[in-house]
Amino acid sequence: MNINQLTIKQARDGLRKRKFSSFEIVQSCLAEIKKRKKLNAFITVCEKEALEKARKADKEIKDGTDLPLFGIPISVKDIYLTKNIRTTAASKVLDDYIPQYSATVIEKLEENGAIIIGKTNCDAWAHGSSGENSDYGPTRNPWGEEYVPGGSSSGSAVSVSSSMCLASTGTDTGGSIRLPASFCNVVGLKPTYGRVSRYGIVAMASSLDSIGHFTKDVEDSALILSITAGKDLNDATMPNKRVDDYEGYLEKGVKGVRIGIPKEYFLEGLDKRVKEKVEQKVKKLEELGAKIEIISLPHTEYATACYYIIQPAEVSSNLARYDGVRYGNNRTYFGDEAKRRTMLGVYVLSSGYYEAYYKKAMQVRTLIKRDFDGAFKKVDVIITPVSPTLPWKIGEKADPLSMYLSDIYTVTANLAGIPGLSVPIGFIDSLPVGMQILGPQFSEGKLFQTGKQIENL
Repeated sequence: MNINQLTIKQARDGLRKRKFSSFEIVQSCLAEIKKRKKLNAFITVCEKEALEKARKADKEIKDGTDLPLFGIPISVKDIYLTKNIRTTAASKVLDDYIPQYSATVIEKLEENGAIIIGKTNCDAWAHGSSGENSDYGPTRNPWGEEYVPGGSSSGSAVSVSSSMCLASTGTDTGGSIRLPASFCNVVGLKPTYGRVSRYGIVAMASSLDSIGHFTKDVEDSALILSITAGKDLNDATMPNKRVDDYEGYLEKGVKGVRIGIPKEYFLEGLDKRVKEKVEQKVKKLEELGAKIEIISLPHTEYATACYYIIQPAEVSSNLARYDGVRYGNNRTYFGDEAKRRTMLGVYVLSSGYYEAYYKKAMQVRTLIKRDFDGAFKKVDVIITPVSPTLPWKIGEKADPLSMYLSDIYTVTANLAGIPGLSVPIGFIDSLPVGMQILGPQFSEGKLFQTGKQIENL
């Protein structure tokens, strides 16, 4: 195994035992980035800076310094502000924007020793489910280059899946971490809304955006969240809630865990092969002592329509600041999807339509949240597919509506503000398949507990 293919835990152990250096890990990742340039996973590669930081980390490791991510190369979705590193949100509007400060999450990761190896490609402004909407060209799936990797955090998932780094950051507004994690055979976490700071991250839809990450296994995901979670005074939407010992959940097993299977997620439209894969894993969890219960989330059928009213409304508000006056290029640089969502958002917020559309969607959102609240009185976690289909070919879904429907199993978690974890469960026709674990707000530990067992099956 090449050292760039290691998990964070394996790399940390190797660094501590002097089996290899941080410089060698970074070099190995950079070589993979160059080798697989066709995947178009990166917009900006920080080669010189990453190598310099790796040299410094190696010196400090020799001197006895030990941090959770010391010397570990990570990639960053190009929607996170990074001080003195170009941040584009994959849009030519911000083609030459250099931030003067970093997002809180970036500061936390760097304070714990992480090395930023580059900024990853994504759907422009995080608008998309496939990775095809970037102004810098589509990202390609490492398991089949003619296929989409999922979006919007496409480059982040690809960079981890193809070992261009050991972990990556992402954002999830309606499935933008979980879908690419499923399509690229990596672990993807969407935390509870407000669990991780949104400060310094380009806003898409402010009441839905969740800040998460991609890793090669569940254990690494728990480690990253233990670093990024917690109160930030710069983000007023964060409750002052204690951060759990997430790694302590990993070896608890699933005996006695109550797992809900929502019947609405297994109806027409779901690929039969995906359904069988999920059911096989659920059966094995039951054999390990988990208690399986069929549940109902009756308002699921309205979730996609509800989401695609609320989200464009908030998008239109957030994109209004990009006027080309204070920074960035003018609005003629906006792509088709940004224009589409802005126009839809302005429409549903306009006089005469606000009551009919936006207010009604917010009422449905409350009902969806109540569905989950009621379900979690009966079960500890809920298991569902991530996507109704396998990855599709690039250019196959030219109709925006068919693209939006790919989020049908993921948008509910964002509407309800609950956490979701995507864990790989195998392959169909050589393409990856993931399974989604949902839990009550701030129950990420339970997700890691269940996810670790699925990973071990």
